[in-house]
Amino acid sequence: MAEEGFWDDQETAQAVIQKLKAAKSIVDDLSKLEAELGDIREYAEMVEGDEAQERELLAELKRVETLYDQLELKSLFDGPHDHCGALMTIQAGGGGTDANDFAEMIMRMYLRWAEREGMKTTILELTGNDEAGIKNATIRIEGELAFGLLESEIGVHRLVRISPFNSAGKRQTSFVGVDVLPELEAQDAIEIKDKDLRIDTYRAGGKGGQHVNTSDSAVRITHLPTGIVVQCQNERSQHKNRAQAMKVLQGRLARLQEMQRQEVIAQNYDAKGEINFGSQIRNYVLQPYRLVKDTRTKHEEGNVDAVLDGAIQPFIESYRRWKRKKAQEAAAKEK
Repeated sequence: MAEEGFWDDQETAQAVIQKLKAAKSIVDDLSKLEAELGDIREYAEMVEGDEAQERELLAELKRVETLYDQLELKSLFDGPHDHCGALMTIQAGGGGTDANDFAEMIMRMYLRWAEREGMKTTILELTGNDEAGIKNATIRIEGELAFGLLESEIGVHRLVRISPFNSAGKRQTSFVGVDVLPELEAQDAIEIKDKDLRIDTYRAGGKGGQHVNTSDSAVRITHLPTGIVVQCQNERSQHKNRAQAMKVLQGRLARLQEMQRQEVIAQNYDAKGEINFGSQIRNYVLQPYRLVKDTRTKHEEGNVDAVLDGAIQPFIESYRRWKRKKAQEAAAKEK
């Protein structure tokens, strides 16, 4: 930061500052924890044999244990792109209009979660459904550890409820696919050759009135070697839409490389299985009982309304611990 010309490029400067804040947060918490433990040790020697003060000591120790748990959670975010912003795509799957409605519910859930966490969100693309809900959406989420936190949400989400779109009042199951990509910083960007791209422009859809787009500002980019297609239509400027679409493409290629490195990719990059029965990572059940349960970590919450209102942090934290455990088990098997 002290280098000459550091502030000339504001985007790069802000990225460095964000990294500094993340690093300082961990170091400051560790220093605070060490100091608190030192105080407790001294206090323990002083109050030995005094039951009332020993109870106070136990209460203080419990508070410090909470600080330790928070620090331990931060240590779980050690992936190469965990510090990056996130580019989230939400896609309605099987279930007809209920799936479109569920897709909009899921989008609201993540927007509310981001708001709670003090993160900035931008809807890059949104395709509505005629009857209700949305067909798909792409959201940019900026904040500390945005990708690392939201990585847990990648996969198929399943909703079971009495359908408000079924006149017979029957129970309906619907599905939504969620994908999350890292928004890479300039220094981490993957080199993409112009010859590997096909870029198409088209007129973005609008809601009428001042929102109607009268120029071909929407951009669709196809990466020919992988077949990955990205598009953006949120901005009125074709240049800005192209820049945003390139960021999404960078994120998809980065995660493709990471998945290949881990040898867990068996099909094309964004194939998470069919967005239908048997492939879900999380179930949201509103009927005949009320429960949200993650099929990987087995974490569950009974307050479905709170979860759909953005209270997904417990699911995120349990996923990070589950992921660390799986990695440790895999390492042990290799040995």
